[in-house]
Amino acid sequence: MALDRIELEGDGIAPGGAETASLLRSHGKRTDLLVHEHEPFNAETGPVALGEAPLTSVDAFYVRGHGAVPDVDARVWHLHVGGLVQRPLALSMTTLQEAFDNREITATLQCAGNRRKGLMAIREIPGEAPWGPGATGTATWTGVRLSEVLRLAGPLDEAAHVGFEGGDLCPEVTPVERFGGSIPLSKALRPEVLLAWGMNGEPLKPVHGAPLRVVVPGYIGARSVKWLERIELMSSPWPGYFQNVAYRLLPEDGTPGPGVGMPLGLVALNSDVLSPTDGATVPAGEVEVRGYAFAGGERYVARVDVSVDGAGWSQAELLDDLGPWAWRQWRTTVALTPGEHEIEVRAWDSSAATQPEGEAALWNPKGYVNNARPRVRVHARAG
Repeated sequence: MALDRIELEGDGIAPGGAETASLLRSHGKRTDLLVHEHEPFNAETGPVALGEAPLTSVDAFYVRGHGAVPDVDARVWHLHVGGLVQRPLALSMTTLQEAFDNREITATLQCAGNRRKGLMAIREIPGEAPWGPGATGTATWTGVRLSEVLRLAGPLDEAAHVGFEGGDLCPEVTPVERFGGSIPLSKALRPEVLLAWGMNGEPLKPVHGAPLRVVVPGYIGARSVKWLERIELMSSPWPGYFQNVAYRLLPEDGTPGPGVGMPLGLVALNSDVLSPTDGATVPAGEVEVRGYAFAGGERYVARVDVSVDGAGWSQAELLDDLGPWAWRQWRTTVALTPGEHEIEVRAWDSSAATQPEGEAALWNPKGYVNNARPRVRVHARAG
């Protein structure tokens, strides 16, 4: 179905009609998500929902898919582990849950196309959905460490990458192929990478990858493959379309093709203002500003600064520390006189890097990695 262009309106998201509301409910989602596409189902979280709590509720968590949600029978499903291993494995869900120690990790996932809409305002990006800043969310994931499964399989000396293949068939590729991708073996062996069957204390929903998905903290969401069916250890990165063509950062004049551009992996430092929302009307005077900041890889958020109308920067308060793989929400109070104002934010990470000032220099043909400083415009009402 064609893209459902629903625009932000005030402090929320305008209704998308009865059909869209029914679709959202069928996937266990609240009806204030912004739906970009019905099939495959793609929807982003609004700023109000992102700001409600440190963890993003399951019914508000964004969804990015490239094919229909597969119907997987967990009773007969097995995870196959092969390739450059000493012992190929076929593991049932019961075996995964009972033979390995169960683990939890709180981690933020963020789509590589998060905030693409801002780059589209610079130049057109044909064929891509206009994702705003809601293709991100933070959850506590439950599962087993990928490293423990890999050690049971026994990687051979020549293994350098770990590939993941999901159960979803993706018609955007000719011939049709399953979604897949890989990460370096060195990352796969780290304790934070999970094979997850739970999300915020609940079993995974089908739309989020049930019965099993990968969670790769610090990497773009595309590496956290859903509906996981196969793990393959390889000497080189995953050769499929979604790693070798789709999720790559192209030069400004580049055309997608096998091996063109840079492969996307670690998430770039990013942030957003969650309240007040862009275009909101607020009472003049002291106004609380809240948002989040997230540093991918092994970096962490060190500081967040806020500016009003370009008149200097003030440091925001960092809120709950959810651990090294999750965002930091923040807040501050600003004084607004009656009239129009622009609130700007810049985050800093532990490497002393900060966000680029503007979006124009970040434009690329796929609309990836927009981590420019976010800005919201608000009207302060007198009296």
